[in-house]
Amino acid sequence: MSSQSNWNYPTTVWFGAGRIAELSSACRQSGMSAPLLVTDAGLSSLPIVDKVMRQLQTARLNVTLFSKVKSNPTESNVYDGLSVMRAGKHDGVIAFGGGSALDVGKVIALMAGQTLPMWDFEDVGDWWTKANPDAICPIVAVPTTAGTGSEVGRAGVITQVSTHTKKVIFHPGMMPKITICDPELTVSLPAKLTAGTGMDALAHCLEAYCAPGFHPMADGIAVEGIRLVKQSLSRAFHNGADINARADMMAAAAMGATAFQKGLGAIHSVSHPVGALYNTHHGLTNAVFMPYVLAFNRSAIEQQIARLAAYMGLEASFEAFESWLLALRKEIGIAHTLKELGVPLDRVLEMAKMAIIDPTAGGNPVKLTESAAIQIFENAYHGRIQWV
Repeated sequence: MSSQSNWNYPTTVWFGAGRIAELSSACRQSGMSAPLLVTDAGLSSLPIVDKVMRQLQTARLNVTLFSKVKSNPTESNVYDGLSVMRAGKHDGVIAFGGGSALDVGKVIALMAGQTLPMWDFEDVGDWWTKANPDAICPIVAVPTTAGTGSEVGRAGVITQVSTHTKKVIFHPGMMPKITICDPELTVSLPAKLTAGTGMDALAHCLEAYCAPGFHPMADGIAVEGIRLVKQSLSRAFHNGADINARADMMAAAAMGATAFQKGLGAIHSVSHPVGALYNTHHGLTNAVFMPYVLAFNRSAIEQQIARLAAYMGLEASFEAFESWLLALRKEIGIAHTLKELGVPLDRVLEMAKMAIIDPTAGGNPVKLTESAAIQIFENAYHGRIQWV
């Protein structure tokens, strides 16, 4: 343990049912008079987006809607949005939706006044210092799912089409000025997406907690986030109108993204290649890999997991946590194997090579080698949880 560490804490959050009514106030407070509302095509056709647009127009904000965002966004989504932003002379971004819309919205805000290419701001070393911070537009974030926690983060994940890899674009100035977390916006989320996004929140909390390093603030936030998932994910899955469960999950998602500044790990580094190559849902892919990576890391995290299990009200053991995780996955309909997810092993070597250089791999408590990554892929395909 080190007594020296640098910590950060995230953005201003307006949390609670009905807070979406304050969106125009959040824009004004953040210095926007002409925001670009960035969302995805599926959301753009729903009544909530029309309602929000009318609210903003009534408040005399010169708002434009941009919705060309894929579920696994690519650079073209960002550059298309930039064209709209510049043409409309917009002075801020409302990132509205799930993780993909939030990520694209934040990267558009970063790139609005930059002269260097987007990939120059990948989260590598101090590359972010190459950006002009005064040219970053303010962001208001409004999540409509409870998963990625991107609404409180300083980065966006964008797929580079030429290499089929997910790149993390980072700058401290990408942190939203204000985030509106309104659990009412998640009430109509289908059960399958509730499960996938909820497991994404769990993955963020769990990997942050297990990541090596000294960050007790992140650890504390992570374990409480996991307790909230235990308390409320199955309730939200079975009854989408349970506003208290929805609120718990929205909090857990933000807590996961707050905590993972400490680090992520192999759940994400093996999931990212699968998502990039097979376009699978990120949270669902994380959920499939979770027990297999947990088993791989057991030698390094067993005592930590036992403490976590005790905090959750389980028997204080690794086995108790693992059993709870497997039961939860089964209850909410998560595929147990990659095979069930429709992902073959024909590119396993390629995926393993991608996994070990993924930026999240360095946070894993056990070094992720190419051979270990291959075994994780094979175990997850065949349903072999025990690590040998």
